[in-house]
Amino acid sequence: MAPTVTSMEASNGHEVPKGASIKTLADSASFTFVPSEYTYTKNPNEQGDANDPEHSIPIIDFALLTSGSPDQRAKVIQELRRACEEWGFFQVTNHGVPENLMQSMIDACHRFFDLPEEEKKEFQTRNLLDPIKCGTSFNIDIEKVHLWRDFLKVIAHPEFNSLYKPAGYSEVSLEFSKKTREVATEILKGISESLGLEADYIAKAMNWDRGLQILAANYYPACPQPDKAIGLPPHTDHGLVTLLIQNEMGGLEVKHKDQWVLVNAAPGAFVVNIGDQMQILTNDKYKSIWHRAVVNNKATRISIAVPHGPSLDTPALPIPELLEREGQAPKYIGMTYEKFMELQASPAGVKKPCLDHLRVKHN
Repeated sequence: MAPTVTSMEASNGHEVPKGASIKTLADSASFTFVPSEYTYTKNPNEQGDANDPEHSIPIIDFALLTSGSPDQRAKVIQELRRACEEWGFFQVTNHGVPENLMQSMIDACHRFFDLPEEEKKEFQTRNLLDPIKCGTSFNIDIEKVHLWRDFLKVIAHPEFNSLYKPAGYSEVSLEFSKKTREVATEILKGISESLGLEADYIAKAMNWDRGLQILAANYYPACPQPDKAIGLPPHTDHGLVTLLIQNEMGGLEVKHKDQWVLVNAAPGAFVVNIGDQMQILTNDKYKSIWHRAVVNNKATRISIAVPHGPSLDTPALPIPELLEREGQAPKYIGMTYEKFMELQASPAGVKKPCLDHLRVKHN
């Protein structure tokens, strides 16, 4: 059932329906400004030069990662280790997923967001793990400022779910989710080896065969005052690894050495980042990095993030072999992935980073 829609008065006298999509708002010619409910003020620590040419996220050649040459693989594993330690983000090129499939997935999601609002209402839900859900912002019931963003989230693994509209979405999303999961699986093997573990160690420990994969499409329409709104505020991802593609409009920024760096992805590349579950597993060796989505006043940006996590009933805990090797005590307590996701979506997860809730408190 669709959420109940009520109206609230905007600061200029226009009514902004509560729960209305940002697309509806952006398409309205009467709105030439950002309504007060969407006005986002950056904290001092969110400022920074996001276009510093000296900063660029590392590039990992997937063809070398899957190479039969031990020397080539060993070299790229070390590059992967440095990328995880120093950035938490990297690009993956030569991954074998056809660019036309990636573009078809973006186009299919665009067609979904272009559907009439009445047709999308059947997919609106507030249940966190419903197989298919769409909506706007993040959580309009608990957030102080609404986000300049609509979303569509579809669970693609361990069971594949899809939409019957728009036409062609189901076929494209099935192929895209399969190919993306294959890439994520190889990246997970590489990360495992970069930690000095067996290639399948993390996959086995996290029950990867039953792991959660979500196709999360984000729609950020052009904003009349982009400096006064935000697509997604600074956050970390909840899973193990996330793969992302976007249309020609950039907007992803990564926090690196206290500066916000705009990610300029190579054509056809996946942007990959490690998530909170990986930070727990590695006891902070590989960190889940803060990132955000900014908006522009030129054109719509569409991104498709594909987070991959453990099975829902699996708790992440620091890997014993790493603790022993580093002579460390575990920094985190255990929590199942499902409970962790629920925490992230709760008021407690908004007030304080989820990882802080799980940190071992030392006297």
